Amino acid sequence: MVATDIFGRGIDVEKINVVFNFEMPENADTYLHRVGRAGRFGTKGLAISFVSDQKDLEVLEDIQKRFEVKIEELPTTIDVATYSKSLQARLTVGNSEQLRA
Repeated sequence: MVATDIFGRGIDVEKINVVFNFEMPENADTYLHRVGRAGRFGTKGLAISFVSDQKDLEVLEDIQKRFEVKIEELPTTIDVATYSKSLQARLTVGNSEQLRA
């Protein structure tokens, strides 16, 4: 899901595990509402935010202070099965079938 301020509040959609912020929100509260769309209904969520200028960096620093978190740079590899139960199940089945062959 690509997050905007419109989708930031009041939307409950199952199976949204990844949220992209192509533009940083104006403040920490809006960020929280945007990324809160991912990882609901007992799943783990991932938020990817693009920081492109000093203002974005200041918002990111405010978010980290406000919510007492450290937001790291995106790693070069991500285990997608961590964020998708259906993908994890397919990978498990696929591995089991390969082991039987």
